[in-house]
Amino acid sequence: MSILDEGGIQAWSGDLAREQPTRGSRTRKAIVRFSKRQPVGAVCFVVIVLFVLVAIFANQVAPYGATINNVGPSLSGPTSHNLLGTDNYGRDSLSRVIVGARISLYVGIGATLISVFIATVLGAVSGYMRGPIDFVMQRLIDTAQAVPPLIMLIGIMIVLGPSITNVIIALSVRGGLTLGRVIRGSVIGVRNLPYIEASRAIGATHTRIIFLHIVPNIFPTIVVLFSIGIGANIVAEASLSFLGYGVPPPDPTWGGMMSAEGRIYMLISPWLLVAPTVALAVVVFAMNMFGDALRDEFDPRLRGTR
Repeated sequence: MSILDEGGIQAWSGDLAREQPTRGSRTRKAIVRFSKRQPVGAVCFVVIVLFVLVAIFANQVAPYGATINNVGPSLSGPTSHNLLGTDNYGRDSLSRVIVGARISLYVGIGATLISVFIATVLGAVSGYMRGPIDFVMQRLIDTAQAVPPLIMLIGIMIVLGPSITNVIIALSVRGGLTLGRVIRGSVIGVRNLPYIEASRAIGATHTRIIFLHIVPNIFPTIVVLFSIGIGANIVAEASLSFLGYGVPPPDPTWGGMMSAEGRIYMLISPWLLVAPTVALAVVVFAMNMFGDALRDEFDPRLRGTR
């Protein structure tokens, strides 16, 4: 081979390497494509990112400590020093809303992770094994769904006692049982596909088939359940705290702020009720809309046509 041929091959190889997209470029293209297809979902994703950043850096973002009294006059309206006013103890409402975001994020993500894991195990085993195992699991889920969600959560909290950990446990038990039926439906849809039959034919165990072949192929459903479940668990935690069964004071939670000072002083200090309500509504709306956008992207039947 001549020197010219070698140079030509090297140049052609360099051009080919430059034409191959890198991981960063593929990610950017995916983000741009998602933003064009789902503009509302993209905006909601930005809201979620801001919410997560505020929750993580709550101590640095909050102008005052969430439990520090007398940072301003009691039941003071919005001022330059207290942008959302103060409560009956003189605590800064903006600081309490910001720190409450951290508790909501912690409870929402923690409860959703555990509940989706429980639902994946129960739904995958039930949908794949069928027979008596499926019958027993589905009757257990029917029993859980027969009890109103809030009544079941309150009953669990009465037994366990109010705390952040117990709130996560209560939400995880309820969510794991109810979401298990959704996972079961997805598993039934793929359990008889050719690649599952091929795995059985070569002697793969049930455990290997479930967790190495079935679960990865229903992962889009799991992602959608996770994204929607965070918002639902944040609302459930706020409901429990509003009724006095959630996170005990003095830790600020959005539901607790709406129940304690917000409900009592809503006529003379309406900002105490408006601030946590708006924060809760915006975050949950963003979570749900982003989850719907992910569902539309993962399900080709919902994408529509150009």
